[in-house]
Amino acid sequence: MVNRRPAHLTAREEEILRVIRRSIQDRGEAMSVRELAREVGMRSTASVAYHLANLEKRGALVRDGRSWQTCRLTR
Repeated sequence: MVNRRPAHLTAREEEILRVIRRSIQDRGEAMSVRELAREVGMRSTASVAYHLANLEKRGALVRDGRSWQTCRLTR
């Protein structure tokens, strides 16, 4: 299966990917859902998980395990 970054991402999805990219560069892994929610200014971790699942379905990121902290960006 070839993962391609979707042509159009929402502003929130772009922001989430930016934060994940920075976290991976700085810490070597993505943030937890709770940390990510705090960083992008969202109160609901369920909303963040929803966006992450959409990004995964659309091929923008891939998880290596069950946790979102194991995700990596496809591009």
